[in-house]
Amino acid sequence: MLKSLGVTIAQVTDRLRKNPDVARAGRDYESPEAAVQAAERKRRMRTVFWLVATFVGMVAIFSTMFHELMAREGRSYSWPTSVYWTLTTMTTLGFGDITFESDAGRIFSVVVLLAGSTFLLVMLPFVFIQFVFVPWMNERDRRRAPTTVPEQIRRHLILTEPGPVELALADRAEQAGVPYVILVDDLDLAGNIHDGGRRVMVGELDDPDTYRKARIDEAAMVVATRNDPTNTNIAFTVREIAPDVRILATANAPESVDILEIAGADHVLQLGEILGSAMAARALGIGGKSHVIGDFAGLRIAEAGVVGTAMEGRTLKELALRSRLGVGIIGVWDRGEFSIADPDTELVEPMILLLAATDDQLATFDDEYAVPTADEQHAVIIGGGRVGRAIGANFDAQGHSFTIIEKLADRERAGVPYVVGDAADRAVLERAGLDRATAILITTHDDDVNVYLTRYCRGLRPDVRIVSRSRLDRNVTTLYRAGADAVLSYAGTGSAAIWNQFRGDETLLIAQGLHVFRSPMPDALAGRSLADAHVFRTTGCNVVAVDHDGRIDANPNARAPLPAGGELILVGTDEAESDFATTYRR
Repeated sequence: MLKSLGVTIAQVTDRLRKNPDVARAGRDYESPEAAVQAAERKRRMRTVFWLVATFVGMVAIFSTMFHELMAREGRSYSWPTSVYWTLTTMTTLGFGDITFESDAGRIFSVVVLLAGSTFLLVMLPFVFIQFVFVPWMNERDRRRAPTTVPEQIRRHLILTEPGPVELALADRAEQAGVPYVILVDDLDLAGNIHDGGRRVMVGELDDPDTYRKARIDEAAMVVATRNDPTNTNIAFTVREIAPDVRILATANAPESVDILEIAGADHVLQLGEILGSAMAARALGIGGKSHVIGDFAGLRIAEAGVVGTAMEGRTLKELALRSRLGVGIIGVWDRGEFSIADPDTELVEPMILLLAATDDQLATFDDEYAVPTADEQHAVIIGGGRVGRAIGANFDAQGHSFTIIEKLADRERAGVPYVVGDAADRAVLERAGLDRATAILITTHDDDVNVYLTRYCRGLRPDVRIVSRSRLDRNVTTLYRAGADAVLSYAGTGSAAIWNQFRGDETLLIAQGLHVFRSPMPDALAGRSLADAHVFRTTGCNVVAVDHDGRIDANPNARAPLPAGGELILVGTDEAESDFATTYRR
């Protein structure tokens, strides 16, 4: 009993002190399982039952002994009087109207007094804390999350799921100064999210009043990222009460795209296919031939490998790619480590160049540096889900062979080369063509598995290009350390795709944490040259182009003054973009 009371008091104290674990739970958004909560309630009820039973037993025993001892003194009382004496003694009231005259009776009185006061000091606080104080605190905590959006909030994003993609999107919105709110239909989960510092609102996703309270009439966009049926319901519900608001929905199945558009979605994205295409593009950047990984502001962003080309062993200054071919060099990848282009950077075998150029400029680059391969490229794709199948479709369109390794036989698709088995088995990898593979792409949903397989495959094939998927952003650096050449986060890629639809041609994710973005010309830079401004040294961002009067200068002259009223196109990390915005605040 004392142990149960101690545990209860510790829990309450922990709650009152705002245990940091609660804040972490708000960030991770992991609510307690219903089964655990039910088991805890049953445990409490059992404890109360045994406490009450013990109390009743003590009263019965003490009342009986009272009868016996009083009979020895030659006095007789009724049973109600016996219970009355026992209770007044146990609770230390002791009115003194009934007392023992013998030493045995007085010793018995002391025993009853001590036993009763000790027991009640345990039972009464336990019952009060468990069934009055804790429920009150829980209800207060559950209702601390907002149920409306403040009136001053306008042009905000309404997110419908607190998952990794949505949280990455919320981070982008915070960085850009765009208000947002996450709709959550569970009070406990909403409270945890609120404690984690996120903007959240409680409400049912299929209730029109929820969106009215979220100020749907003032919102910039609703982002529906749940399963396809739920997204369809959200789109219908929102469109019914807000005909003009923009709705973006994600679709898992291709056939759901049309349904979501009929329901009212303005944009429908298949994030699995987007991630698969991005991973396939990262796997093809070898042998000197450029492979486009994205388009931005009229420029092609491409990768090209150094291995086996005339670039190997030379510096960027010696190659003079910008002056000779018009190709802008954004930076260099070296086993997952990105560095901004430097004239003295010597290009060695593992490196991948990141280029910014037009189609004609890339064609000229390929004519000079592309190395013909004797055999077609072959990829081993680990994981046969939506992402893996999308990668295979991209390789097939490029005319390259591939094999998908999948544990579950029911995921096999007709006309697609599969090997059913565990990718951690070397025999399975060899059946999939590991020895002749030019790229290995790891696409499972489990980051722990992806880290393990990345390290395993790097040990088997030190020279192969490995592109890995990460579900959570925090595991990206771990995958690079495990040996991946490129890592794409589902959260980062998905949030970038949604953000691009929301903001238009303003950002392009190159790799997790690195992207191309545009910025209006800061007043502090207008009229100055890049050579004088030292933008990279100051902020960590590299200017790759200047947009002025509808014309893109992909290779701006470092000595020419920057035009007022133009726009800069830059590449940098999330931190570098934030530093740029802070340094050159308009």
